[in-house]
Amino acid sequence: MASVKRRASKILDEYGAAQSELIGKAVALTDGKAGTVENVWLDELHGLRISIKGHEGRWPVSTIKHTES
Repeated sequence: MASVKRRASKILDEYGAAQSELIGKAVALTDGKAGTVENVWLDELHGLRISIKGHEGRWPVSTIKHTES
């Protein structure tokens, strides 16, 4: 059971890191949408998803084409 808790902790740590890296950053998606990342979700079916200020919906992180540096 200890190894399961360690793996879960690592997943949550990476999720927190992804939130820190993406929230508030300007992004452009492969479908042409662009804006600032408002939130990051962990979706059990699709992995990480983001919402963009001014746009309805949630998109997979994999659709990010450019990120503010």
